[in-house]
Amino acid sequence: MQKRWKILPVNETSIAKLQTDLKINKTLCSILVQRGLADFETSKHFFRPQLSNLHSPWLMKDMDKAVARFLQAIDQKEKILVYGDYDVDGTTSVACMYQFIQSIYTEVDYYIPHRYREGYGVSKAGIDFAKEQGMTLIISLDCGIKSVELITYAKELGIDFIVCDHHLPDTELPPAIAILNAKQIDCNYPYKELCGCGVGFKLATAIAEKLGLPSETYLQYLDLVATAIAADIVPMTGENRIMAFYGLKKINENPSPGIKALMELAGVKKHMYITNVVFMIAPRVNAAGRMDDAKKAVQLFIEQDPLKAIEFAKVLQSDNTDRKEADSSITEQALEIIAKDASYANKKTTFVFQSNWHKGVVGIVASRLIEKYYRPTIVLTQNENIVSGSARSVAGFNLYEAIHACREYLLGYGGHFAAAGMSLLPENVQAFATAFEKVVSETIPNELLTPEIIIDAPIEFTEITTAFYQIILQMEPYGPENMRPVFIAKNVIDSGYSKIVKDAHIRFVLKQNRTTLTGIGFNMSDKFNLIQQNKPLDIVFTIDENEYNGNTTLQIKMIDFKLSEN
Repeated sequence: MQKRWKILPVNETSIAKLQTDLKINKTLCSILVQRGLADFETSKHFFRPQLSNLHSPWLMKDMDKAVARFLQAIDQKEKILVYGDYDVDGTTSVACMYQFIQSIYTEVDYYIPHRYREGYGVSKAGIDFAKEQGMTLIISLDCGIKSVELITYAKELGIDFIVCDHHLPDTELPPAIAILNAKQIDCNYPYKELCGCGVGFKLATAIAEKLGLPSETYLQYLDLVATAIAADIVPMTGENRIMAFYGLKKINENPSPGIKALMELAGVKKHMYITNVVFMIAPRVNAAGRMDDAKKAVQLFIEQDPLKAIEFAKVLQSDNTDRKEADSSITEQALEIIAKDASYANKKTTFVFQSNWHKGVVGIVASRLIEKYYRPTIVLTQNENIVSGSARSVAGFNLYEAIHACREYLLGYGGHFAAAGMSLLPENVQAFATAFEKVVSETIPNELLTPEIIIDAPIEFTEITTAFYQIILQMEPYGPENMRPVFIAKNVIDSGYSKIVKDAHIRFVLKQNRTTLTGIGFNMSDKFNLIQQNKPLDIVFTIDENEYNGNTTLQIKMIDFKLSEN
């Protein structure tokens, strides 16, 4: 698939000043300036993150009310329910809060809604469960900010809510005792991008401070917080980066039994990075909710016996295997449907529906289809007389607004800029597909239908040294707004030793002037003809390490390449 290359602009004055301050490579200074690290102090905090730089939890609106209500519950021996969503952020949030409360108070239980029976967020079934169990305080994590009617219902039953959420609030807020959400207009908390688990971590911090407990009572859960940060794809900046940094440290040095069990089953033998958490840990946790009941993920995270943790992890592993099989099978079926659609080439959307597809993987399938066709995509399935599904967008296109414009055909919908979900009646599927195609066709700029590669900086092969790479490593953990640096090198030539390996990949051996570098380009064999032309190439890549026979060398990891234009 053809891609657009976009090299980020540079501010030469700021780069020169930072290079004077830091005395490191100019290309690295260029990347730091692009990321808002234009002076010595901000760069120092970036490269040397400190827990002491986390903001006081008391800066968050309603924190005093939340802590006061929690302590009241303890004083009056009330039963507390910790309630969270069924994804990684929700289950880690519940595991952290439940264990923290349990360490100081015994009258506490937890609840995870069933994805298919109850749906996303706070549910009536969950509130009814709390009432049946005599609970009078619910702490909701990673959900609740939009649950106005349900929290009103709980209030009528004599149940108070403390909402810990990070999703964008609506104009009307639920009648909770306290709402902890830095995205509230009148909340002065300095950092706005915490995930749900991060907000819960702040509440635990405040409670511990109020009770005079040692910091370890909440810091011990940073491995779970880091897992949530990685999986929920929140910006890897500010407090998120600090917590992810120390959470990864715990994952590598002293993980909780649950995390350790997942690592063992994933075959982890080396140092864990955020990418390992995203691709090895998160899918296994998410699979519990996608295929069955996410409560199993919380049971894993709170289990202290390593042998029992392994057993719980095996259940999640089995769910993930089932998820992968369903994902693969449905993706294949979806591709066959598209291949049979004679009009597809003229469309600007991908829209597929099959009544027997597993609801838990349609969002993943939508992402897979975007990888191949790169168009706003909707994948639908059916349960009884209701059709439902997931949508995914291409970079830069507001998917939620497009679905909102087709709301007359829907029973319900929700989501955000890049992803959404919806439900509708079977008789409205075709009309919805037609309306969605029409809205997208009329509003999406053509360039957004071609994937864009953001390039941080041009680089010369001579700059790529071990010392250079060691500084790049210190930019970990990577994530949104702090991605692994992407470079462009121009006018490189093939040494004559590049070759196709395992039928699909290219093993590169490239030269720029007198410097030779090796690298790998996965699934790029269809572009090998460009190398065979023996003409200069422009290449886009990241820098990585290659271990072979006990030797470690730097290599390039190819993202894209084309013939040089000059």
